[in-house]
Amino acid sequence: METYLYIAQIIVAIALILAALLQVRGGSLGGIFGQSEGVFRTKRGIERTLFHLTIALAVIFVVLSIVSFVSHRVV
Repeated sequence: METYLYIAQIIVAIALILAALLQVRGGSLGGIFGQSEGVFRTKRGIERTLFHLTIALAVIFVVLSIVSFVSHRVV
């Protein structure tokens, strides 16, 4: 059972990393130091879907981590 949890956690972690990297688009060096682009725009289409997918993957990763920790403690 623990092996399946670890494998699922690794897969979700890789998917979360990929989703986060795909979102960093158009970020310049000034964005690192807090300089904004100066234009406010809303997320639409695939960008919005990717944003929601990233949140869902983060929640799934946290839940898998907690379940893995609890199952490891019980055994």
